Amino acid sequence: MKLTRINDFSWSIEKEGKMNVPDIVFASDKLMEKIKLDKTLQQASNVACLPGIQKHALAMPDAHEGYGFPIGGVAAFDPKEGGVISPGGIGYDINCGVRLLTTNMTREAAKKNIDALLNITAKNVPAGLGSAGKIKATREELNEVLYKGSRWAVEHGFGWKEDLERHEENGEMKVKDLAVSPDAMKRGMPQLGSLGSGNHFLELQYVEQIYDEKIAGVFGLKKDQLCVMIHCGSRGFGHQVCSDYLREMEQKFGPEITKLPDRELIYAPLDSELAEKYFSAMSASANFAWANRQMIMHWVREGFANIMKSTPQDLEMRLLYDVAHNIAKFEEHEIDGKKKTVCVHRKGATRSFGPGRAELPAIYRNVGQPVIIPGSMGTASYVLVGTKEAERNTFGSTAHGAGRVMSRGDALRKFRGEQVRDDLAKKGIALRASGGWKGIAEEAPEVYKDIDEVVHVSHAAGIGNLVAKLRPIGVIKG
Repeated sequence: MKLTRINDFSWSIEKEGKMNVPDIVFASDKLMEKIKLDKTLQQASNVACLPGIQKHALAMPDAHEGYGFPIGGVAAFDPKEGGVISPGGIGYDINCGVRLLTTNMTREAAKKNIDALLNITAKNVPAGLGSAGKIKATREELNEVLYKGSRWAVEHGFGWKEDLERHEENGEMKVKDLAVSPDAMKRGMPQLGSLGSGNHFLELQYVEQIYDEKIAGVFGLKKDQLCVMIHCGSRGFGHQVCSDYLREMEQKFGPEITKLPDRELIYAPLDSELAEKYFSAMSASANFAWANRQMIMHWVREGFANIMKSTPQDLEMRLLYDVAHNIAKFEEHEIDGKKKTVCVHRKGATRSFGPGRAELPAIYRNVGQPVIIPGSMGTASYVLVGTKEAERNTFGSTAHGAGRVMSRGDALRKFRGEQVRDDLAKKGIALRASGGWKGIAEEAPEVYKDIDEVVHVSHAAGIGNLVAKLRPIGVIKG
């Protein structure tokens, strides 16, 4: 493939062979060297071969190899031009996402109570591989969750009504028909309200630096303020939905696989009944994830109030925003001078809408969408703001995190969880490992790209502008 530099922070892969559009990759020289180590560029080129794809296939600054699509991949498909929906372009952990909770506590106040705050949070929030939630939802309750998302959680006392205004989609995508399998229901019922394992985490962070005072003020961020970041998704429920529909698409559209450069790109045409069923099941999974994070946030609030002898309201524990990483949505974008409604796939990418978009809550509509980008354990995380340039160039998308550069197997051979814990302690970061030391070794900071470089590229490319930098003081890992 021919990789051509566009500018200091973006590259193109020319349209050739079966590609319907070119690729655009957002990366610095430093990040591009990491990207070249795996199949990211080939996967991006493969995505460009899918029917109905619009304008270009995209790879964000944190891009790395995934299933079918690269993680950090973005693509838009027009249903009127033979466009498709591909589970590989959304991922197994549907609506894996992140939310940020602000407080009126300072870094110093949190430091004095860090052990108590971490202990009660770890006790209140189940975490670890296969972890079950504090409540076991009945099938009837889970049905409601899958239709209502975070609204179900708030209606059942898990949070405040104002929280719903601070979610993408208000925490509730429309589900036309609950097209999910008994296996998905069985996996989802015990796991509602749990953090899970892998790269999922809950962190106590403080605002180390403000880059844009005006927008930080709108977001409710100020220097040395304590925040809580929650990163998790749809657990086993979303994984089962993805597996079910990959199998069903292979059975129904099997002959199409032979035309693809990678069978993992299997898809359903957007005008097919199967695509409609999958989109509905994906939306239900997204609703599960939003309800899941909403419940976790509620228990964080309860724990903090207990330790600080206060109330969540007096501690001003407000949700700043909740963003989805692995999801497809129908959105209007200008393409070749025309406004089109397209199905945008974001797999390991964050929506980054600029000011004025109707999809944004009124409180943020004049400045743009909050973009929350977590770093690896022990490094910084960032809050950015969406831009009009992102809407023009990336279908309103930017990076979602640091992006792995090392497999979990390699990490286990190189790192010990206890050593990671000790290294974090030297940086003033307390750790709780709910899932044991193996999971900590797999998530050592060194297995990820440089988050500072990732957000620098996003800012420099104009697809998500810097607002604030956050630094962890306490980490809970599943």
